[in-house]
Amino acid sequence: MRVYYSDRYVAAGHSFDTTRKARWVAESLTTTPIPGIELVEPVSLTREELLAVHDPEYVRAVETGDPRGVAESQGFRWDEALWPMVLASNGGAVAAARTALEHGVAGSLSSGLHHARRGSGAGFCTFNGLVIAAKAALTAGASAVLILDLDAHCGGGTASLIADDDRIRQVDVSVSTFDEYPSSERSRLSLVRDRADYLPAVRRMLAEVPRPELGLCIYNAGMDPCEDCAIGGLAGITEGILAERERIVFEWCAGHGLPVAFVLAGGYIGPRLSEHRLVTLHRLTLAAAGAAVA
Repeated sequence: MRVYYSDRYVAAGHSFDTTRKARWVAESLTTTPIPGIELVEPVSLTREELLAVHDPEYVRAVETGDPRGVAESQGFRWDEALWPMVLASNGGAVAAARTALEHGVAGSLSSGLHHARRGSGAGFCTFNGLVIAAKAALTAGASAVLILDLDAHCGGGTASLIADDDRIRQVDVSVSTFDEYPSSERSRLSLVRDRADYLPAVRRMLAEVPRPELGLCIYNAGMDPCEDCAIGGLAGITEGILAERERIVFEWCAGHGLPVAFVLAGGYIGPRLSEHRLVTLHRLTLAAAGAAVA
């Protein structure tokens, strides 16, 4: 199984989990491999692929740093390495989608995607690689694409970007109201307040997906619902619950013959969550994906 990663994913000077953890996970795969996973360097995103989703003035701002407020709208200090970083990490999401269409399962160690809007970043997300990858998959022949978002926070940026494209559906199970949006037939949102409802909500939302026309699932695999996560966690959601969630997702895709491309999404270190434990959480996704193709 191909998992895409480049050192350019972590090139920006701004040091934060979203701009650093891809390297932590990649290094863990070198020291403690997961059988069947091959790290592959992706081709960076093209400007044309960006412009299929994002406003030209916003793209130019991220590239040049001017105007600075727009270039930093995702919450990072701008520097010249931001541009190649987001081209590489979003290119990885696109590569994972195209590879999954061919081989069934693939992933990218990208993160920081689902809050980005057409003309601005938000919530540590610069460009919306989920929607960019979905459109690339449609161009590659997928009949329709499901974006499954299990980050702790709502994917309001994604919802805004697919509102006029009936070939892309979004299923979003969140535990935080950040970036909340009105649930609709195209973008279905479930907000969970109690840990006992979390896995049932995931199962229910998946069971209600109209599957026959789908050609690909793009899975935004957030680990920030974990109760120990510094941003977004819900009391009672443990590592074990998240491991079961990953099994449910990949078995659901496999059971319906649906190719799946995954990215890492949220997960933040803090007083109760070390870098090592955060990597352990993200490896749950990799292990479940690997088991699906074993």
